[in-house]
Amino acid sequence: MRLVSDLPEREVTQLLHSGQFRFRVGPYVYNLKSNLPLIATGIQALYPHFHLAEAGKFDDFCVEMSHSGLLSRLQGKTDFLFDHQRPFGSIPAPQAYAFMEWGMNWCVSIHVNEYLKLHAAAVAKNGRAILMPGVPGAGKSTLCAAMGLTGWRILSDEHGLISPGSADVVPLCRPVSLKNESIAIIKSFDSRAIFGPVSEDTHKGKVAHMKADLAADSHDAAAVPAHIMLFPKFSRDEPQLLSPRRRTSSFVLAAYHSFNYSLLGEAGFNAMKTLIDNVACYDLVYNDLDWALQTVGDLHDRTCAQ
Repeated sequence: MRLVSDLPEREVTQLLHSGQFRFRVGPYVYNLKSNLPLIATGIQALYPHFHLAEAGKFDDFCVEMSHSGLLSRLQGKTDFLFDHQRPFGSIPAPQAYAFMEWGMNWCVSIHVNEYLKLHAAAVAKNGRAILMPGVPGAGKSTLCAAMGLTGWRILSDEHGLISPGSADVVPLCRPVSLKNESIAIIKSFDSRAIFGPVSEDTHKGKVAHMKADLAADSHDAAAVPAHIMLFPKFSRDEPQLLSPRRRTSSFVLAAYHSFNYSLLGEAGFNAMKTLIDNVACYDLVYNDLDWALQTVGDLHDRTCAQ
């Protein structure tokens, strides 16, 4: 199967311009169109090892990030389109790359319901996965990025896709979104981290994406069983600690962090119950990445050995 890196840069740009740049992300095929050089630059930096979609495959998501016309170009604006419709207002062109990545997440958040979806990072090692639900700013992406740079496989930075009736996490690996001071933290943590275009002054501040498919099996489509659910919280003011959570309160909190728990109704309840019954649940408060990595690694090893 061909990779994005098998294409000359000029061909990537041509395919993007013509709306024929089709590539796989986990179980889905994206067809991406863009006439913005910034998008081509980001794709070539962050997606070189993603598989191109086979000819004739169904496109799950057709998205576009482009100037919609001469006036848009003159105003320095750009638009995100989904199936040729514009679900959001125009944005400043320099923020296009961050918005494109956010739009790709939105496609899954809104339109995918064959899985129980958690707003969670997910990482794996030795065939077992850890789910890390959290609100924006909780530190899950920073921790996820650091784990990816220290030998863990990143299954997702944004979506914990759970096969109903199991605790299996379906991989959906895409670049890790880092914001504001987290960008400098990860750059300082490991200078080998690869970043795409930086978007300034977005509604979330400064945003940059880190290449996430760092493990040899990053694009293996097989689901990985989860055995830990970790609720991380970055805090400078609280003591660092790892503490077990009760399953009942973890169920409620995980449901709060789900994109479609309520929408799935009884099926969502049963899927969440099965998931919680099969994972050990913990709170993690941290302010030091090295401490967090050691603590989570030790927990993972202990739990695997049980």
